[in-house]
Amino acid sequence: MNFDLTEDQRAIREAFARFSDEAIAPQAAALDEAHAYPKALMAQLAGLGFFGLRYPEDVGGSGLGLTEFALALEEIARGSMSLAGAAAMQSLMGTKFLHMLGNADIIERLFKPALKGEKLGALCMTEPNAGSDLEGIATSAKKVDGGYVLNGQKTWITAAPVADFFTVFARAGDEKKLTIFLVERSFKGLIVGREIHKMGVWALPTSEVALADCFVPDTHRLSKEEGDGEAHLRKTLAEIRIITGAMALGVARAALAESVRYAAERKQFGKAINRYQAIQFKLAEMATELEAAKHLVYYAAWLHGAGRPHHKEAAMAKLNATEAAARICDQAARILASYGYAMEYPVQRYLRDVRFTLIGGGTSEILKLIIAKEVAA
Repeated sequence: MNFDLTEDQRAIREAFARFSDEAIAPQAAALDEAHAYPKALMAQLAGLGFFGLRYPEDVGGSGLGLTEFALALEEIARGSMSLAGAAAMQSLMGTKFLHMLGNADIIERLFKPALKGEKLGALCMTEPNAGSDLEGIATSAKKVDGGYVLNGQKTWITAAPVADFFTVFARAGDEKKLTIFLVERSFKGLIVGREIHKMGVWALPTSEVALADCFVPDTHRLSKEEGDGEAHLRKTLAEIRIITGAMALGVARAALAESVRYAAERKQFGKAINRYQAIQFKLAEMATELEAAKHLVYYAAWLHGAGRPHHKEAAMAKLNATEAAARICDQAARILASYGYAMEYPVQRYLRDVRFTLIGGGTSEILKLIIAKEVAA
């Protein structure tokens, strides 16, 4: 493939790079330490058109592709992983099924306002006994007059404490197959539970969500037919993996930049530590891993945009980029030594936040199984 960016792609990257440098990075540490949802920055992202970047123009989007979206998200993650996670949820997982399956009322009343940042969405899939194992999802949807009654427990729901609507996966019909529902926050029986305190992405709230005899009208069954939920989800997983890889690239770039800056300034035994071969080797390895990961992520995004098979490549991109980013952030902390452990330096945040990318979209172990199955097919 051709790795040269188009004029539009360069413009997108440059615009969000400026926003990251000027608006996100200066606030990132304070937001993180305050455990504060980045409401003002989310509003600014909405003003920049980020939430609608990859949606068609006829619904208020920009009509661009996954590559442009990944380029922008990488720059956002370079400034703050918490903001990148919130923005990714709003732009893809929280709104994708509404656009793909929602009726005219849902599009006008919820989806279009979400692109403007006026409504926030969340995806409810993970359960206490079901993460990568979709067969373990136990939330039930019983058909009643005019709709369904949902019962179940969801956990690790990103942005749940601030969300206005939830895309929920539950089992419906005689065969109890996965079906997609839209549950609005005002619906009786929807309970946003305790917040889960995490080691990283402190400015992105995550909590449990319970559905206790929650009535959902027929108009809010997003699935065109009962049981089609898993097929729709699998189409979206490749996109989730590619953008998770892009977020990993962003935090890895930030960690490498901080390492280069620190190594040029820090002096030991009369000279800057970047003059020592031990540090030079670390920087060389970090830069090489980052470059290789970047090519794999954007190759997968290019395949998606070209309409070519890309599920294996998306899994490879996510696996490689997130593991490489974790190593790069770890090496950055080693280069800064005691200062890599100090809260006053951003490397400790990068080291904590990068682990967020190792989980979302499938763990490395699950991705290896997916890749092995594709290779052996």
